[in-house]
Amino acid sequence: MWNFLTGYLSSDQTPGVAGDFLWALIYICIIFAGVSGFVVLMNWGERKLLAHFQIRLGPMRVGPHGLLQPIADAVKLMTKEDVIPDGADKTIFWLAPVWVVLTGFTTLIVVPFGRTHAVTDMNIGILYMLGISSLGVLGIIMAGWASNSHYPLLGSLRSSAQMVSYEVAMGLAIVSAIVMSGIVGLGMYGVQNGGGVGTLSMVQIVQAQQAQHVWFIFKFFPLGFVAFGIFAIAMIAETNRAPFDLPEAESELVAGFHTEYSGLRWSLFMLAEYAGMFAVSSIAATLWLGGWLRPFPNLLAGKTWDLAFAMFPGFLVLLVGVAAFYNAARMPKHPALKPQTIGLWVLGLIVLAVGLLLMIPPVALRISDIEWFVLKIAFFMYLYVWYRATFPRYRFDQLMKVGWKVLLPVSLGVLVVTGIVGLAPELKNWLMKGAR
Repeated sequence: MWNFLTGYLSSDQTPGVAGDFLWALIYICIIFAGVSGFVVLMNWGERKLLAHFQIRLGPMRVGPHGLLQPIADAVKLMTKEDVIPDGADKTIFWLAPVWVVLTGFTTLIVVPFGRTHAVTDMNIGILYMLGISSLGVLGIIMAGWASNSHYPLLGSLRSSAQMVSYEVAMGLAIVSAIVMSGIVGLGMYGVQNGGGVGTLSMVQIVQAQQAQHVWFIFKFFPLGFVAFGIFAIAMIAETNRAPFDLPEAESELVAGFHTEYSGLRWSLFMLAEYAGMFAVSSIAATLWLGGWLRPFPNLLAGKTWDLAFAMFPGFLVLLVGVAAFYNAARMPKHPALKPQTIGLWVLGLIVLAVGLLLMIPPVALRISDIEWFVLKIAFFMYLYVWYRATFPRYRFDQLMKVGWKVLLPVSLGVLVVTGIVGLAPELKNWLMKGAR
């Protein structure tokens, strides 16, 4: 029995490819629990970051530095009255939040958190993620239509127009990365004769970046960087986040497509939003930032460097634990703040223990792929919050103008130039033969 459970751990394939359905189910449960926990942490982190951007403190009352605030919010939402408007289509009204959550989490099946840390590796992985994530907008349209209210309907129509406008530019940027994955050559501008065919497999795209000794954000610079920038802008619109949060513009539509939702149903929309942010950030990290690859995997190769980079995330966790101790020591010696102080000390001990666990060499080497991938996702999540705190909301006509008149032609131009540069050796040979 034990051998049956642990036999897959020595495999160099994902559970889906290896045909191990037990470990595929285990990975699904881990991803669901991990992303749900990440959403809770992101909810707290976004509120704290926005507060610091605006020179405030943010949540401070519930738990040390407000760490238990998401739990309090969850309890509140689960106990609130579930109201369904008169005249609403109750079946679709109930189904809409379930649909957006289902599509948000289903896309994560093909996300490669590491060489073997994915549910499965599809040969059409990118198409699968784009297709399933696009279905999420149907839930928003269903919510707006079923609410039997003008504001939600306007929000849902905005969402559909927004998705169509930005998915075109996003798709062309992704095709640029796919083209790069089929190029043979080392370094930023390395191109050789006999280039291969691009791949739609998420795992193989990361392996192509490792084989070419460059992340695709730097490939054919600035082409890769521009393609990445187009995707980074489009993914904000795809997830309805500020400054492109027109489907739920509270200054115009009260709350947009989820105006009539409350309690647990409303929280499902928020869960789906953060899960969608995680999914598109995963695509960006995989296509342009090397996925699970640590920095300089070819330049700084060897067991010593592998161990050093594997222990770096654990070191960052240790720093967080030290910061908790530092803040606990600085807390005012007031009886009313004693629970907060004790909570910070306990939090510091827990984080310190986790950091030490992550720095044990066998553990660090085993999960270093996941750690670096999550760090890259965290970078994109920080950008989401930074944009929300910095940029004012666009008007709807400005949003459409950026999508159709700016991103679309630029992404098309980047794709064409990338193809020309990638075929440069073949074009040169063809021209030379023609000259003869």
